[in-house]
Amino acid sequence: MPASTVGASNARVTGITGARYATGPNAAARGALQISGGRIQSLRPEPLSAPVSVNQVDLTGFLLLPGFINAHDHLQYALHPKLGRPPYHNYVEWGEDIHANLHSVISHYNSVPKDVRLWWGGIRNLLCGVTTVCHHDPLWSPLRAEGYPVTVLSNYGWAHSVRLTPSIRQAWSATKDDSAFFVHACEGTDEWARKELAELDRLRVLDRKTVIVHGLGLDEVGIALLRERQASLILCLSSNLFLYNCLPEIERMSTVEKIALGNDSPLTATGDLLDEARFAIEHGSISTDKTYRMITDLPSTILRLTKGEGTIRKSGCADLVAVRDNGEPPHCRLAALSWRDVELVMVRGEIRLASQDVWRILPESVRSDMEPLWIDNDIRWLRAPVRRLLRQAEAVLGPGMVRLGGHVLKSVDLDMPLSTVTPCQAATRIEESA
Repeated sequence: MPASTVGASNARVTGITGARYATGPNAAARGALQISGGRIQSLRPEPLSAPVSVNQVDLTGFLLLPGFINAHDHLQYALHPKLGRPPYHNYVEWGEDIHANLHSVISHYNSVPKDVRLWWGGIRNLLCGVTTVCHHDPLWSPLRAEGYPVTVLSNYGWAHSVRLTPSIRQAWSATKDDSAFFVHACEGTDEWARKELAELDRLRVLDRKTVIVHGLGLDEVGIALLRERQASLILCLSSNLFLYNCLPEIERMSTVEKIALGNDSPLTATGDLLDEARFAIEHGSISTDKTYRMITDLPSTILRLTKGEGTIRKSGCADLVAVRDNGEPPHCRLAALSWRDVELVMVRGEIRLASQDVWRILPESVRSDMEPLWIDNDIRWLRAPVRRLLRQAEAVLGPGMVRLGGHVLKSVDLDMPLSTVTPCQAATRIEESA
């Protein structure tokens, strides 16, 4: 889906002043950022003496966090509801059940054009501050399109799983040594799930480029083997609890150095990546500082990212998230942070999302081509063809029936004076579907 006006160069911000910015999980500094070419050119401990350009934004009262990294998603399922009648013993059992008993539901949602569903997958991530996503499926062309809401990992190899990918050895061999190879493994509670890691090792596809997704069935022997082979691990905890009524042994997995969080998809997950982070803190007893790292610098290492993703530093990519500053260290915010707290998202120096309050203070050139989305009685301005995407989804699912991870979506009439209107008032004048 082309977005002809999305990504215009004059929409790029060249300076941010007034905010504190995270220097790591435990610390933040107050200062000004200069941005050029999608990268942070300088970090100054004091405010800029004069505006660097008309595209400078004053974010006094905000805390800047590095754009979050979602290490595991299936972007084409963003509009789907949760599916299944758990608990199951493994992922094959779940798949066979939903395709046998919920075929009509799956077919209904799959009738929404794939490019439309993929765009909503990007928006779902953008809303919660994700700027980089690892998509565990083919890299379909819409994911590489200019203006797609978030950055999608492009250099990777993948297989679904040992049991569902007979050609797994070929897929692994075709993956370059400087890229990551992703595979669902040990996803279940039965004996087969416990033995899957050993099977990967027998097939000689378990090494430092291998990234295991889920790992629910890993025991002490499996963890030791994972560490010996220097493989990485992505946890999708809420999906595990939904499908198998079970969580992995987090304390045992704490010895794995390269470990991150993935959001999975609305088919099984409890929400978005920030929901997953809170779930990890509340149900997995993972500390807030470790959780912070599991959605920032740790997945950056696992995904082999090379532009400073997951940090805020000089010469790093300008992927930023702004939330209200309450004076706490950055990692402490995760315990209660949700998409409603995300008021600005910048991807490669370009503002892709703004709350109503932030949108009002943006330069006109930056606001250009942003469209409002009504979501659960709130408004977010997105650099995306929101009205068109919503019409195309409603053409299949029905007016008012589009959900994004369970959240109600509606289009807003662009003729309304949105610079002063409240979300509740906007909801009374929702644009009729075409």
